[in-house]
Amino acid sequence: MRRIITAAATCLALAGAARADGERIAVFTKNQTNPFFQVVRLGAENAARQMNATVTHYIPTRPDSIPEQISQIEDVTVRRPNAVVLTPVDFKALTPAIRRLNEAGIPTVNMTDRAERGNFVAFVGAADYDLGLATARHLFQKMGGQGNVVALEGVKGALVSTERMRGFTDALKEFPNIKVVATQAANFQRLNALQVMENLIQAHPRIDGIYAANDAMATGAIEALEAARRQALVVGINGTKEAIDAIKAGKMLASGDYSAFLHGCFGAMAAIRHLRGLPVPREIVFPARVVDVSNYQSLDVAPDQMSCPAWESIVPAGRS
Repeated sequence: MRRIITAAATCLALAGAARADGERIAVFTKNQTNPFFQVVRLGAENAARQMNATVTHYIPTRPDSIPEQISQIEDVTVRRPNAVVLTPVDFKALTPAIRRLNEAGIPTVNMTDRAERGNFVAFVGAADYDLGLATARHLFQKMGGQGNVVALEGVKGALVSTERMRGFTDALKEFPNIKVVATQAANFQRLNALQVMENLIQAHPRIDGIYAANDAMATGAIEALEAARRQALVVGINGTKEAIDAIKAGKMLASGDYSAFLHGCFGAMAAIRHLRGLPVPREIVFPARVVDVSNYQSLDVAPDQMSCPAWESIVPAGRS
């Protein structure tokens, strides 16, 4: 298994680094299926190119596999990159593996999903509760404050899903005429959401809105609606290119912008800056923003055409 994981990681190593002796950064993401993490990886690569460093990606071959990510971390503690940028597949279960990184003295940046414990250079991410609250509010307002809604959760017990659903629940308190007819987990996966929604569409003759805790599930929900020739307002979270395309096409109402590219950029930047003795704040949290037909233009760019902004444009000098 370790040989397979190592080979996969090596094949995914960033090509064309500016110099061979630059910092070596290992970037851990949760899966190969979610478009969000594809963009995160592009951001990390772009930052590394700009700063003359190299990136190697470690991605579980089975989505969100705890044992596989633990095995990958064990591999990294042997290979000893200069730093690690880590999105844990589970905020609790990865604690022992994070401890091993700390004991090995490898500086680690926690990115996207907060780990429960560990010694980190910084956390880089967004406020999932705020995104869930703002995105749900947007949906309920566009529903006119009434109607039936379905909620699609991510992975049960995952902190990201829990916080986004907490935001959804608090937004509901502001709209007493919105009725939740079903809440089901679809594991942040498009195919799971498609299958879940196929069943829910049969069970509920009227669904006015769908709140999906990420864009991949929102896309699956839209496919199920189209196949059943049903209509509902659909929102997701992450602000991925597929969501922007769906918003442009009138298929998706909105998406909470999770700033995937910036996660990768600033996760890698934070690690490299730390290695170079430059100041890095303990937290870099991107503000919640809902993207719809009125303001999607700034995100309507192919991820491989994006470029990381300057550090100072996001992190004011006083925060470093």
